[in-house]
Amino acid sequence: MPKTVENGSDPVTIVEVGPRDGLQNEAALVGAADKIAFVNRLSAAGCARIEVSAFVSHKWIPQLADAEAVFAGITPRPGVRYSALVPNARGLERAIACGVTDVAIFAAASETFSRKNINQSIEESFRTYGEVTRAALAAGLRVRGYLSTSFGCPFEGDVPVDRVIDLTRRLFELGVYEVAISDTIGVAHPGQVRAVLKRMAGEFAAPTLALHFHDTRGTALANVLAALDFGITTFDSSAGGLGGCPYAPGAAGNLATEDLVYMLHGLGYQTGISLSQLASASLALEPSLTHRLPSRYVNAFRSHRVAPASDRN
Repeated sequence: MPKTVENGSDPVTIVEVGPRDGLQNEAALVGAADKIAFVNRLSAAGCARIEVSAFVSHKWIPQLADAEAVFAGITPRPGVRYSALVPNARGLERAIACGVTDVAIFAAASETFSRKNINQSIEESFRTYGEVTRAALAAGLRVRGYLSTSFGCPFEGDVPVDRVIDLTRRLFELGVYEVAISDTIGVAHPGQVRAVLKRMAGEFAAPTLALHFHDTRGTALANVLAALDFGITTFDSSAGGLGGCPYAPGAAGNLATEDLVYMLHGLGYQTGISLSQLASASLALEPSLTHRLPSRYVNAFRSHRVAPASDRN
């Protein structure tokens, strides 16, 4: 049974995906130096897990063609885990050559999205990821799993919960330590989140699951609240609210890290993140973009530059 969120005091882990998921769909190419500075500011703000880039073909996502340069340029901080997406054996080789210790694989819960995103069927992708995961684990790397379109597909519509559960189990069987159940197009609402997690709670331990929400329909924070009731304490978010997916029509920005941290701190949860430093990191990146950042907290901070007394919880 779910519990009620009241004055939370447990730590919540935030996986900062802004440098990868946040930037991958930006129209303007952001230079490697600006990405490096962004990552360094995020780590200085207290972000303990940062998804830096993806070792994918530059033909797929030109924005991430400089993954090697970005990893080479960042200044690692003790205790911070810097990760990268890897789609195949070649991507893993590149990641290992850069000294990356955390990688992620990204499967999909809908057949059409899998083919459009990685040009493989779901079954083909699991064969590929089996090879990648075995090689990564043998090299001493940690492997995370994403399961895209878990709450709905832009091409197929509803996705059966049974399929999400089955594919999540298969990802764990490959050897991943955590699966991020992902709302790729921002279609999820709290009622659906509760229904899905009620089913998943009987199959998987809460600490092994993360949730990845987009805010397309303005429900991302409400979805986090629903997930907290089920003991989920790991959430993906993107500084400034950047994000989207080049293979998911209509997918808007990810849940903004600043908005998430502000809510969590208000509830008494510990994140270790300084809101003022986080918002400043996002604002420092904004001149490299072609638009204002969508994060509500960042835009309030832009106007007032006043952080709450509990700036870093």
